[in-house]
Amino acid sequence: MPRRNGRREFAVIGLGRFGTSLVLTLVSRGYNVLGIDRDPDLVQRLADHCTQVVALDATNEEALRAVDITSFDTVVVAIGSNFEANLMTTVALKSLGVRTVVCKALTERQRTILERIGADRVVLPEHEAGRRLAKTLTTPAILDHLELEPGFSITELRVPESMVGHTLIEADLRRNYGITVLAVKRGPALTISPSTSYLFQEGDLLVVIGADESIERLNEVS
Repeated sequence: MPRRNGRREFAVIGLGRFGTSLVLTLVSRGYNVLGIDRDPDLVQRLADHCTQVVALDATNEEALRAVDITSFDTVVVAIGSNFEANLMTTVALKSLGVRTVVCKALTERQRTILERIGADRVVLPEHEAGRRLAKTLTTPAILDHLELEPGFSITELRVPESMVGHTLIEADLRRNYGITVLAVKRGPALTISPSTSYLFQEGDLLVVIGADESIERLNEVS
């Protein structure tokens, strides 16, 4: 599949709930996606929603070579229930020279093994979703939380009361907390990289980036 409009292209192997959700989200954002699964029924369900979808055994290097798998920028191995197939598929992809392989794991042990055989990134969707939910449950002002690396994240939170009626430069979050404001949501409007004169109002939602402990300190002054 040739690259179109210079946009990154993805392949997703394993079309269970996680893989299907990933495919549909990428497609909705305008990316070209190849969906792969050995189950023809799962492939058929996505046929009308995916750029291209094929039924094949992803542990077979020849089958992967036949769909030109190395032409994709990132290949996600979303096989969850069969760890042996996940492992063998990852090995096959790295042997073929795929640039970036992202794998789904169910346990920390699986993550360790996948990393040792060359996976570029390993995600534990249920574990990470649980941590995000715990974060929002224990800190109500925090609406969403995306971990970039341990201890560092992008977080959406309600503007602290102490900042209402003040400008961004007056709040000086970078100096006081080491936090950078990426955007502000006000109703349906989204302001990217607000100016230093931006005046905060009650109900504003901030999208910030910084250390988790710094974001928690900011949340405590709400």
